[in-house]
Amino acid sequence: MGWNEFAFAFAAFFLTHSIPIRPPLRPWAVARLGHAGFGIAYSALSLAVLAWLIAAAGRAPYVPLWDWAPWQNHVVLAVMLPVCVILSLAIARPNPFSFGGAQNDRFDPARPGIVRLTRHPLLLALGIWSAAHILPNGDLAHVILFGTFAGFAMLGGRLVDRRRQREMGQRWHDLRAALSECPASLSLTADTVLRLAAGLMLYAGLIWLHPLVIGVDPLV
Repeated sequence: MGWNEFAFAFAAFFLTHSIPIRPPLRPWAVARLGHAGFGIAYSALSLAVLAWLIAAAGRAPYVPLWDWAPWQNHVVLAVMLPVCVILSLAIARPNPFSFGGAQNDRFDPARPGIVRLTRHPLLLALGIWSAAHILPNGDLAHVILFGTFAGFAMLGGRLVDRRRQREMGQRWHDLRAALSECPASLSLTADTVLRLAAGLMLYAGLIWLHPLVIGVDPLV
C-alpha cells in the first residue's frame, strides 16, 4: 500500500482522539457506558489505533535518514524509566488542569502530587517518549510519527490550558495560584511509594513486552 496505510492510520489516530471526546458524542457515550465505561472504551480504542499506526509506520516505504547505533538504544532505555514513573504518578489521580485525571473534584492544591511539577504530566511523558524514540528510528516514516507526537506534546499543553480556562473560569486561576505556593517536591506517602513501585514494574514490563509486541529487543 506504500504510504497509504500510514496516512490512513494517522488520520484515524487523530479522528479517534478528537471526535469521541467532543459533544454530542461524548455525552451520548457517557450516558450509555458511564464515566468509567467510556474511559475504558476510549482507552482501548486509542491503544488499538496507536498500535495500528506504529505497525503502519513499520510497513511504510523505508527511507533512511541516518544510521542506527547501539548508544541510541541506551538513551531510550535511560529516559523511559522517568516516563514510566511519570505515568504511574499521574494516571487516575485528580488533575483538573489536564486530561487523564480521575475524580478531579477531589483535587487538593495542598497535596497536588506530580501536578505541582507539571500541569500536564501525560503530555510530558508523551514528549519524552516520542523524542527519545526518534533517535533509534532514523527513517522517514518513524521520524514523522514520533516527531508529530513530540510536537503535539509541546503544543498540547497550551491548547489544553486554554480549553480548561474557558471551562473552569476563575477556578482555574485560583487553583493555579494555590498550586504555586506548594513546595516543588513529592511527599513520600504510601500511595506515592506504591505508584513509584508500579512505575518500576511498568518499566520492566515494557522491556519484556517490546520484542514480543514491537518486534525489536531494546536490550540488543
